Amino acid sequence: MTQTRSRSKRDGYLDGQMLVAMPGMADERFSRSVIYICAHSQDGAMGIIVNQPARKVTFSEILVQLDVFGGEAAGAAPIDNVPVLRGGPVESGRGFVLHTADYYVDNSTLPIDDTISLTATLDVLRAIAAGKGPRRAVLALGYAGWSPGQLEAEIQSNGWLNCPADASLLFDPVLDEKYNLALHKIGIDPVMLSGEAGHA
Repeated sequence: MTQTRSRSKRDGYLDGQMLVAMPGMADERFSRSVIYICAHSQDGAMGIIVNQPARKVTFSEILVQLDVFGGEAAGAAPIDNVPVLRGGPVESGRGFVLHTADYYVDNSTLPIDDTISLTATLDVLRAIAAGKGPRRAVLALGYAGWSPGQLEAEIQSNGWLNCPADASLLFDPVLDEKYNLALHKIGIDPVMLSGEAGHA
């Protein structure tokens, strides 16, 4: 994994970073979005929107729907502190769990960096339900995807800013504050942002 991280920094790839939508974002699905980039290479990019809630569904309700456990097991662990997000418009019926790196399953978990991993199998849901899952996690329904060169072109056209990821931006349940928090992390006052392309 160390080789992947050094390649990312050397070649300008953004895996393990946050994208922050500029005010002029043309695609309303990504307006004011904050996205954690899980994978980025010459083949394209994949990320999870971390500040948009899924529509009126709780983590425990999803576990029951997926038959991970029956309703009688609810409450065995503090599972409803796991936010359920609208992760993006691609494969919106599929779940992706972003979580701390203290949980790992061979051939299922993708380590993104030393602290964050992604698992998209039922194993992680079962572990969380049993109180044996990662220390912190979010469940995203769907993801955001870019074809080769597409993300780079959107950044060049002033669609996105990027900043380092941190645990609060990824896992805190107060979703509506994350956009401004991400901008402040970059050192930008949201009031001063312009949707126009250009360089200072």
